[in-house]
Amino acid sequence: MDVSDLLYGAYERKLVAQLPPERLPRHVAVMLDGNRRWAREKGAAMADGHRAGADNIIPFLEWSEEVGIEIVTLWMLSTDNLKRAPEELAPLLQIIADVVREVAEIRRWRVNPVGALDLLPESTRAELRAAAEATADVEGMVVNVAVSYGGRQEIADAVRALLQEAAAQGRTLQDVIDTIDTETIADHLYTRGQPDPDLVIRTSGEQRIGGFLLWQSTHSEFYFCEAYWPDFRRVDFLRALRAFADRERRFGS
Repeated sequence: MDVSDLLYGAYERKLVAQLPPERLPRHVAVMLDGNRRWAREKGAAMADGHRAGADNIIPFLEWSEEVGIEIVTLWMLSTDNLKRAPEELAPLLQIIADVVREVAEIRRWRVNPVGALDLLPESTRAELRAAAEATADVEGMVVNVAVSYGGRQEIADAVRALLQEAAAQGRTLQDVIDTIDTETIADHLYTRGQPDPDLVIRTSGEQRIGGFLLWQSTHSEFYFCEAYWPDFRRVDFLRALRAFADRERRFGS
């Protein structure tokens, strides 16, 4: 272990000691951004960047578990990403399937796929279903795997599901109009039944939400980190938690 490792270790311990447990988030959502730029700067193939990003997922889940996070949402693939060239999309889907399987095999966390999964190839859907089924009885941290996810798509799907449910119940359109409210729509989101994210982290230096959890992040705190996702370290995560703990949450007031 070199001197820099020792210094970072000491700094991390100091950060952990500064984190008040009562002010930590229950639900952390992360935009895993920067894999492609990381690869370009390394002169590597895009797939290598995505693999490097995938390699950082299990460590991140371990860091989250260590501090008592209850729910983690990882945005791995957007609906817009599905438009990428087949030569990039196919290996990316395989990398996602592989890491989700690895997470499930650990059996410490409950995998919950969220997104417009019907837009994915059947082989990818099967891998996500298998991971969810294999961890359904796990009582640990919930890991929402956002694949083929878009915030607008989610809201459209929620309204569609609400109307389909009403039609199956024989309700009239006017009855739906008279009774629809924000709670009704929230009950049909991909993350229904879960608390909204307290903290949303985006890596790579971009400072925009890009359609991530549009509905759920209304009162979330945002933290933007310069590091690309493959380079995102435990110390970066602890800094994000410290920043969150130091903020006075106003919930829109």
